[in-house]
Amino acid sequence: MKQLLLVFLGGGLGSSLRYIVGNYVNNSTTGIPYGTFLANMLGSLFIGIILGFAVKNDTLSQNTILFLATGFCGGFTTFSTFAYENHVLLKTGDFTAFALYTIGSFIIGFAAVFFGIWLVRFT
Repeated sequence: MKQLLLVFLGGGLGSSLRYIVGNYVNNSTTGIPYGTFLANMLGSLFIGIILGFAVKNDTLSQNTILFLATGFCGGFTTFSTFAYENHVLLKTGDFTAFALYTIGSFIIGFAAVFFGIWLVRFT
């Protein structure tokens, strides 16, 4: 029960921060969802750092990992919003933005996770 509460609290904090980032960064002029992109890329970097640190130092408890990685990063990042925004881009016929957003999200997201792990490994 304690672990579920930790995930719940971390997810609430992450979701709240994602909402704030989206409000300040999304640009209705271009239609490109920069806020979601930024949240997903930062979340990928954060989870790489958190889990990289957990493996390297073996000092994070399972509860801390649940709170930070599963809860906070899980709430901060959002695949469902990413999928919906891609649907909107396709529906409006903005195939260039769709391609850049989708491909960029996958490539930079994976790179951010690996970079986070690398940062922890070599620091």
